Amino acid sequence: MGPRGRRKSRGAVRRFCAGCVGGGAYGCCDMRFLHTSDWHLGRSFHREDLLSAQAAFVDHLVETVEAERVDCVLVAGDVYDRALPAVDAVRLCDEALRRLAALTRVVLIAGNHDSVRRLGFGAELMDAAGVHVRTDFARVGEPVIVGDAAIYGIPYLEPELVRHPWELDERSHAAALAEAMRRVRADAANRPQRSVVLAHAFVTGGEPSESERDISVGGSSHVPASVFDGVDYAALGHLHGRWRINDRVRYSGSPLAYSFSEDGHVKGSWLIDL
Repeated sequence: MGPRGRRKSRGAVRRFCAGCVGGGAYGCCDMRFLHTSDWHLGRSFHREDLLSAQAAFVDHLVETVEAERVDCVLVAGDVYDRALPAVDAVRLCDEALRRLAALTRVVLIAGNHDSVRRLGFGAELMDAAGVHVRTDFARVGEPVIVGDAAIYGIPYLEPELVRHPWELDERSHAAALAEAMRRVRADAANRPQRSVVLAHAFVTGGEPSESERDISVGGSSHVPASVFDGVDYAALGHLHGRWRINDRVRYSGSPLAYSFSEDGHVKGSWLIDL
């Protein structure tokens, strides 16, 4: 049993050694990340409250982080299901981050379901506790340094909101994320650390389910995977299936099924050795 007598949830955690893809021997990597996303705390399923199941996931997540000696947890957006989450959902998020912070570092970005202002409240104070919440698009080129990794958090980018500040030629997800990655690369070029990116977007190669919110702009929501070329790992959120776009660009998917279309999904997260 977990805290408060909750039943434990057993998700599937897949391992991946990014260093081996880069030509190293297995076990050559010295940092371990856990990639998760799309918790959607506070969500219900056909009027059935899922908070107890989400709490069981938090128990499982904390146990995995401790057992696997994870150096940093990457949460790629949609922490909450609504911009104004219920009190119980906020309480569960607070518990999850507090328990994780006692074990490791956490980098978390806002998704399209999250309120940037609410999720980002107190972000600078949380930095001191090792929980790094990134919701401001203006800071995408400022990494969180964890060991030998520079971790860049790119929150969900609403094309209309970033078009004028970033002086983009077009209003699209592809243009917004391309500019964000240009800023990431400009900073990473001057750093010795390996680069890890968190992003919340619909990248070509993944398949949607019935439970994601449509983010199409001008009839298009897709972003090419090539936008992440050159980074050591891109931890994606938004799609609820666990998709491997390529060895270094992946979706963790949601920890629970939020629609009948996810019946065949294997839910869980990625353990990334880098």
